Amino acid sequence: MGVEVMIASRGEFSLVSEVHDGLHIDLENRQSAYEKIIKIAHKTPFNGILGCDDSTVELAAKVAHTLGLPHNPPAAARLTYRKDLARSRLAEADCSVPAHFLLNLDTAIEPQISALPWPCVIKPINMSASRGVIRANNAGEFKQACARIKRIIASSTSAFEQSHVLVEQYIDGIEVAYEGYLHQGKLTTLALFDKPDPLVGPYFAETIYVTPSQLDGDTQALIKKRVTEAANAYGLITGPIHAELRIDQHDAWILEVACRSIGGDCARTLDNGQDFNLEQLIISLAMGSPIKSTLSKEARGVMMMPITEAGILKRVEGLSAARQVKNVEKVDIIIREGHELIPLPEGNQYPGYVFAKGSTTQEVVTALRAAYARLKLVVAPVFNINPA
Repeated sequence: MGVEVMIASRGEFSLVSEVHDGLHIDLENRQSAYEKIIKIAHKTPFNGILGCDDSTVELAAKVAHTLGLPHNPPAAARLTYRKDLARSRLAEADCSVPAHFLLNLDTAIEPQISALPWPCVIKPINMSASRGVIRANNAGEFKQACARIKRIIASSTSAFEQSHVLVEQYIDGIEVAYEGYLHQGKLTTLALFDKPDPLVGPYFAETIYVTPSQLDGDTQALIKKRVTEAANAYGLITGPIHAELRIDQHDAWILEVACRSIGGDCARTLDNGQDFNLEQLIISLAMGSPIKSTLSKEARGVMMMPITEAGILKRVEGLSAARQVKNVEKVDIIIREGHELIPLPEGNQYPGYVFAKGSTTQEVVTALRAAYARLKLVVAPVFNINPA
């Protein structure tokens, strides 16, 4: 694209030269990070500012606002990663959002759940990738889930985030992921992903995304309408949009609307050779001039390999066989040997991804399942030595 990039990150000691040579900021001290970026902007003017994940979108919006660059209002960006604030805003705007309330873990739980309908879902207010999300079917399971989540959120930087969780109605339906972008307040759809594996809990490990969606036209139109309503309620006006929704016989219910792209390497499902990739679009949006999106018309999909066993990854067997499955494009293992695998709900990573293309979505799903079946993660146990 001919664009020079400066990366602002914690990566002072990174082995990646672009990160090591970039701007080093403390993301836990937002004011200091903001001041440091503004200071260097006066020496090296920027054409755009881009936050790459949930933890940086508000900071990026604040910097872009100060510099007069394309941006979402910082308050709108904050709503996209704070689940409790987002739910409240959506409810105020009469958007389709599950019934919910905020629960304080530092006070007695029983009075707070006395009238709770079952099942329900408990989740941290600021984590992603289904980390800490647990379904509870009764009061006993609810208390166990809260104790488990409290250990997970203990590392949060905010005392409020360490002591509060979101409790919401469980929607018994199918789940989809919506990928699109906003430009001057108008929402454009890039892809709607079906999730063929049921997500019923108690944990919610996502596996297969496949597009184009097989939902009927009316349902797809309703999904876009609901995402548009949520984006308007937040006040979002520009940049990528990634949304998650549950569909039942009553409505399309908003679970998440984030002002970032789809996570991890899943964006590769949207690539179209040399003609288009998602990152080019996002960068162009950050500079105020979106490029044309020319997506492949083939059915395509990705499988995020779930972690089914905790331990130290020793090796991955069956890679060659998995890559030979018809319609499989690529099998990537991103967690290296010697690293610890932590399943949900404590973990938030995937060992790797399987990508496939085909003439139909069923061909794609079949290929993804066949390739994954040929893979085996060999894991060694973790021994915690606790000196007495």
